[in-house]
Amino acid sequence: LVKMANLEQWVSDSLHDILGLSDRYVAQFMIGSARKSLSAQDFVAHLKSTGTIDINQRVIAFAQELYEKIPRKQVVEKPARAIERRVMEIERKNRNYTLLSDSESDGEAVREKEKKKSKDRGDKRKHLRKREESQSSSEEETRKSKLGHEEEEEEWEKEERERVLDLEERDAFAERMKLKDKDKTRNIMERTDKKGYEEAQKRLKMAEEDHKKILPELRKESRRNYLSKREAEKLEDLEAEIADEEYLFSTDALTERERKELEYKRNLRDLAKDYKKAGAKEKEERKNRYYMPEEKRKMPMEGGGEQGRWEEERLKTASLSFGAKKEREKGLKAEREKYQLILEEDEMINFVSSAQEQAALSQAEVQKQSIQEVRRSLPVFPYREDLLLAIQQHQILVIEGETGSGKTTQIPQFLMESGYNDGGMKIGCTQPRRVAAMSVAARVAQEVGVKLGNEVGYSIRFEDCTSERTVLKYMTDGMLLREFLTEPDLASYSVVIIDEAHERTLHTDILFGLIKDIARFRPDLKVLVASATLDTERFSCFFDDAPVFRIPGRRFPVDIFYTKAPEADYLEACVVSVLQIHVTQPPGDCLVFLTGQEEIETCCELLQERCRRLGSKISELLVLPIYANLPSDMQAKIFSPTPPGSRKVKGPLLSI
Repeated sequence: LVKMANLEQWVSDSLHDILGLSDRYVAQFMIGSARKSLSAQDFVAHLKSTGTIDINQRVIAFAQELYEKIPRKQVVEKPARAIERRVMEIERKNRNYTLLSDSESDGEAVREKEKKKSKDRGDKRKHLRKREESQSSSEEETRKSKLGHEEEEEEWEKEERERVLDLEERDAFAERMKLKDKDKTRNIMERTDKKGYEEAQKRLKMAEEDHKKILPELRKESRRNYLSKREAEKLEDLEAEIADEEYLFSTDALTERERKELEYKRNLRDLAKDYKKAGAKEKEERKNRYYMPEEKRKMPMEGGGEQGRWEEERLKTASLSFGAKKEREKGLKAEREKYQLILEEDEMINFVSSAQEQAALSQAEVQKQSIQEVRRSLPVFPYREDLLLAIQQHQILVIEGETGSGKTTQIPQFLMESGYNDGGMKIGCTQPRRVAAMSVAARVAQEVGVKLGNEVGYSIRFEDCTSERTVLKYMTDGMLLREFLTEPDLASYSVVIIDEAHERTLHTDILFGLIKDIARFRPDLKVLVASATLDTERFSCFFDDAPVFRIPGRRFPVDIFYTKAPEADYLEACVVSVLQIHVTQPPGDCLVFLTGQEEIETCCELLQERCRRLGSKISELLVLPIYANLPSDMQAKIFSPTPPGSRKVKGPLLSI
């Protein structure tokens, strides 16, 4: 056991010098592979077949030295097998002996030879006894060494079984966590294949076209049904009023005005009944009338129909014509061919002025152009080529960019445009807050020109807005930690961006260690650490002196106002300040920073109560709370456009 422990220590030290990593299970795997190999070359070939180690001279020398140090079983022959082998050798020798003739002259020589043979046999027996005794002692020693070796093998097999059991338990735990999250997660995008998605889009388009065609007819039919029901109800009400007045009042008790109103109602009832009878009679007559079919009602100039041909014949008969019939028809044909249109209607060229062409641009194209102008105005845009070159040359890059530089929205798009998502690989970007992941994903999807959840999506706790077509994925850092359970090497990602690293949350710090570990054996994985502060040297030092790429930001003017005296109740002062801003200041939203969920909810209740008390004296004020425990759809309301003539006030929690 001591020799085995020393051998494992030697293997771990050698692997650390050669590969830069040291692990107990890797050392045990190397020892087990060397023990099972037939030769040093076979051991090297086995290491090469795994594909995890680059074979060079140092690795070959290490494999040969390890193969020589491995203790191996000695081939020990069993006693019964040794005796059997000796007996077979004696029989083989006896077959080679030749019998001499029984002559008198040769009798003595034969006897002497027989005596010599018997003497040799006795010597051989003594020699065999001595050999058997020495073999028995050596067998005892080999048995003891074999027992020790078997104990070593049992220890190795026990450790190997424990390692395999740990891996199985880890995989089972990851699968349970995945199923648990799947039950609680709301999938916004259905995971369908591309062909099914296209078919669904076609059906949706056809349904929209049919809806546009059918909707006016449905409205007309609904209006007809409503008018017919309303007509019957009004007629019943009119008859009921007339019956009540005739029953309750006699004509003598009524005044002149009331008598005229009653007479008017009677005439109105009679006219309605007559109109209804006339409509029913006309409808019945329409069924018995003859209507000319559409084909027959075509005019002569429309080129067809029985009625058209009949009218054309009548016009020819009524018109004055003279001269030869053939020549006249020939002249008419030439006249028609003279003014015949050369091109078909769909082949004609339409000409429009430049003003009409500008007006024909759709609203989507105008919005796309404005989005591209905004992208070009961001401070990160001029550094696009330099940034991509730095990412290509270094595996880990620390990016320092001030707030508003565009690093969160533009750098992932630069990577997409450069082909980092080719081959089905994904680009992941982490955010410390759920609202940030949702809003940034929506903005990037709008800039790319795709639907949110297709090529660009987001994943937060209990909500997944991605599909199999997603190549750019925004997520919270906790969701990336969950993906480490099912995919420890992040094989599906080509780039991982840890944004807002300066906030130093618990999940972010754990991600630093995990990503630094996997980046050592995945040289194709690019790691970008984005921070908005000047303390990027610490991140660079942690990631083995990674280079720092600095992007200048843009600052906006900020005016600071203080109260003249300290406030006893700052929450009440906050409510009064919001209402004062709402009444006196021009349009614009308010952002109120409070210290916790309880204060946020209290402030919302106070504001809503004051607004109800003031009523229509002030314009509309939308109070939108935001904190970590609030559902994501409620948090997203702060980004919805503010209605005209109103103002939004938002109360965020600082540590969400």
